[in-house]
Amino acid sequence: MVNPALPVQSLDQLLALAKAKPGQLNFASSGHGLAAHLAGELFKTEAKIDIVHVPYKGAAPALQDVIAGHVQMMFATASSVVPHIRDGKLRPLAVTTLKRSTVLPDIPTIDELGLKGFDATTWHGLVAPAHTPREIIVTLNRALAATLEDASVKKSLADLGVDIIGGTPEEFAAYIRSEIPKWTAIVKASGAKLE
Repeated sequence: MVNPALPVQSLDQLLALAKAKPGQLNFASSGHGLAAHLAGELFKTEAKIDIVHVPYKGAAPALQDVIAGHVQMMFATASSVVPHIRDGKLRPLAVTTLKRSTVLPDIPTIDELGLKGFDATTWHGLVAPAHTPREIIVTLNRALAATLEDASVKKSLADLGVDIIGGTPEEFAAYIRSEIPKWTAIVKASGAKLE
């Protein structure tokens, strides 16, 4: 999302502006090491641009300053920005997931717009201690899958901008393992100190 006063209408224009003015564009986040910060750092790395991170104490004050024009852009959850997009207070350029969002289906992905493989997805999952018996894991997975199939749960999550992705415990473990190297590298590149 960018403030509408920023003279860009597309991701290509944003990248061109950032390359023409290295270190002069800012992106807000909800704080050091949080999802919005790391999405911005991944974007900087993948796009090979120099934009400045401005951390806030929470997403709400960061979003307020982007709307006010004190900071030019932000990586934010779809559910937090849809009303501001509709009101013309923010301009969406792209979504950071590999697939388009069901909440903002007309907004292309960063991957579609040329940064191939770009994926900064905020996800939630259910985990258990490492030595939990297999039958308990299977029971929990079945219960969670059934809950996510419930029409009222689907609607509630969709209203929040959540795309439901289910799967097996093995698929989820593989996904977590695949994400670790990418985010470890981005945390190191950003200089964030995470404990």
